[in-house]
Amino acid sequence: MPSRKKTSMFASSFCACVCSFVVICVVLATPQWVSSEVRFSRTGSAVTVSLTYGLFSGTCEQFVDAGLQVSKTTFQVSEALSSSRSRSLVVATVVVLVLALLSSLLSAGFTCTNAVSNPYQTFLGPIGVYTWNSLCGVLILIAMILFPVNVEGNKLSEELAHSCSSSLQAQLGSKHNYGYSYWIMLLILFLNIASLVIIYFYDHARYSKKKEQERPIENAPKDVILF
Repeated sequence: MPSRKKTSMFASSFCACVCSFVVICVVLATPQWVSSEVRFSRTGSAVTVSLTYGLFSGTCEQFVDAGLQVSKTTFQVSEALSSSRSRSLVVATVVVLVLALLSSLLSAGFTCTNAVSNPYQTFLGPIGVYTWNSLCGVLILIAMILFPVNVEGNKLSEELAHSCSSSLQAQLGSKHNYGYSYWIMLLILFLNIASLVIIYFYDHARYSKKKEQERPIENAPKDVILF
């Protein structure tokens, strides 16, 4: 049976992994990734299209300079996109987050296994926890890079704005604010780092104790050396 210290430290790491799993689910499910305002010219006036969307769905509103507001409409991101490049990056972001979700789940499983058993010398031990936590963190970083690249580089908001109205002409400007669904991915990174730090301190303490118990025989008292 594992020691109480080992159980408590791996249980703490397990809680961090479970929280990471839950937050990734929230990131995938919520549409508050970015809020954009895109201005277009139209015959006789200018129109501002306000969008809030995530990886799967979003909403848009139109505001005409004359004071007219068009009612808010809901759209599906995959259906509104016509560019294969933009659609590919959205799909890639979803795939990366799903892989991060699986990595977080595996990490939770490994920490739970270590909390109730002693797989020290196998991949089920701390090495496995390091591997899956690190992989999850790397995947989250990739997702945090891919989405802004799609918004800024591929003009994702502008493309979605065109799907809200067919009468828009030249674009006059745009601005983007990333929402909580995007920024809470930083919390996932923090939870992964916290899990790694907990396991590292436990593993380091166990290694130091093991080395202390394996002191060379020359350090032992001479009167206990048998010839």
